[in-house]
Amino acid sequence: MNRLGRNVVLFVAAALLITLALPAFATGKSERLYIPVISKGFQHQFWQTVKLGSEDAAKKYGVDITFEGPPSEADIQPQVQMLVNALAKKPAAIALAALDTNSVMDQLNEAIRRKIPIIGFDSGVPNAPKGSIYATAATDSYAAAGLAAEKMFPAIKAKIAAATDANPVTIIDFNQDATSMSVTSRGKGFRDKMIQLITQSGRPKTDIKVTGNPAYITADLPTSGKAIIINVMVPATPKEIDVTNTAAAILNRVKSDNIVGMFCSNEGSARAVLTATTDGSALPTQYPGLVVIGFDAGKAQKAAVRNKYFFGAITQDPYNIGYQAVELAYKAVKGEKVADVDTGAKFYDVTNMDQTDIARLLYD
Repeated sequence: MNRLGRNVVLFVAAALLITLALPAFATGKSERLYIPVISKGFQHQFWQTVKLGSEDAAKKYGVDITFEGPPSEADIQPQVQMLVNALAKKPAAIALAALDTNSVMDQLNEAIRRKIPIIGFDSGVPNAPKGSIYATAATDSYAAAGLAAEKMFPAIKAKIAAATDANPVTIIDFNQDATSMSVTSRGKGFRDKMIQLITQSGRPKTDIKVTGNPAYITADLPTSGKAIIINVMVPATPKEIDVTNTAAAILNRVKSDNIVGMFCSNEGSARAVLTATTDGSALPTQYPGLVVIGFDAGKAQKAAVRNKYFFGAITQDPYNIGYQAVELAYKAVKGEKVADVDTGAKFYDVTNMDQTDIARLLYD
């Protein structure tokens, strides 16, 4: 071989060695971490803001994500299939807001077997097999709903004080379902804080009766009183038509049952009340004095608060929920120690909803 030939061989060999030494991304063959994010729904604007937060976290950490959820929070089986499909793609981790933990037990156990970290978000994955959920990014729903009770109570305190067995008052605790951990925690948080506030105001527990959906009734609750009724309402299904029908039924009883306050524990139940009252415009005219507090945001609910149809609402931080879910998943994959994160909640009304710290949480 002549000198030119030897030089060509040496050049090719050197180039090959350099190429092999380059990191994977320099050759265009990087294997980025894949983290599917599976939510409880997709139709609510809340989930679209969660999606935005998760996408921004993915950009920061250089991971690939997919974000999907079933058509409604009543569609458990489609969500199960989404998790099955996600596991088939060999993810590095999974972020999951489970509609029904029992329905995904097989997949959770498979994740344990394959050592795939799962991060819960929003309602998380309650009662999951030990070791499957590494951490959860969520609002403390129980405390957030307690805040709603704290804000409502001063507005109805005088009516509660005047209530008698012959002329009782009713407070509605309106929940979209009786299975989701976030929704049930809110319903119980509002219920318990309202009981506490009523008794602290001087009314004995024996004046209070908690009634309604069995999932919200426990043996330690007051259930024999006649003067102050806390009625926990849940529709037949979480589908929009059933939730709206239940809202209409509640409103039909405002006068007969002397309903003085209503807490709507998520965007779906709040939207149902607005649908049943022409975007809330009928509330001050047909139901004067009814104090309604919602949960989450969205254009319709924000408008109801701004127009004073709703007394106010509780906002979570959906952007932070999505962001933290992906961040925790990334850290878990990297072997970092992770722990539950409370993503926060605040009360907003017409007086503060345009403040910077609140306005950024009020998605459309």
